[in-house]
Amino acid sequence: MEPSRQVRVLGVDVVDEPFEAAVARLRALLDERRGAKVFFVNAHTLNQAADDPAYRRTLNGADVVFGDGTGVRWAARARGVRLKANLNGTDLVPALLRVRPGTRVFLLGSTAERIGRAAETFARLFPDCVLAGAHHGYVDDAASAAVVEAVNASGAELLLVGMGNPLQERWIARWGPMLDVPVAMAVGGLLEYWTGALERAPGWMRRQGVEWLHILLRQPWKARRYLLGNPAFLARLLLWLPQDLKAARSPAHG
Repeated sequence: MEPSRQVRVLGVDVVDEPFEAAVARLRALLDERRGAKVFFVNAHTLNQAADDPAYRRTLNGADVVFGDGTGVRWAARARGVRLKANLNGTDLVPALLRVRPGTRVFLLGSTAERIGRAAETFARLFPDCVLAGAHHGYVDDAASAAVVEAVNASGAELLLVGMGNPLQERWIARWGPMLDVPVAMAVGGLLEYWTGALERAPGWMRRQGVEWLHILLRQPWKARRYLLGNPAFLARLLLWLPQDLKAARSPAHG
């Protein structure tokens, strides 16, 4: 595929393309079978990256970084770019699996008690795909090495890692070189939606860009992330603007 346009937000290069093009890009990565890393960033993720240069480098080490949420759209607009779509894993993964039947998928995340429910939901939602395996996301180094062996032995083409950030991106970055899987994707809460532990916001809230409010009402322990994190992101949006625009003008910027 042709290189996509990118916009730099708080030091992270975010892809700007329509939803259908994003699905086609993911499908092409699966077909290329070259060990791609796919990440998603929202305001919370970018707040973390702004404070942690190592995490920022991890995000920029992905083959593709998609922008998820109203905050990313606001930041892109301040940089002169109107993002063509809200690209989140909760929508992109199902769309990808629907257009690529037969895909072998490994689920890594959630708890030991719930990952089985995610596997059952996957089998029900995507009968034309193959569940290659599933494992909970509470893994230390020794367990991670065993998971890598299990993923490689399973013949999985798509590894969905739902550990929350920054853990999931760091896990993929560390263990990715040892994985024999075409695409490893950090998918945040997607597996928890499949376990039933989380409930997706109504469509009208997603369209209005206030899905975060639904999350806050259902998960009040995340109040600090949103009530303090959102204003902090807005401040960083402006503070990082000169640096982001300078990087965008650099010949090395994609």
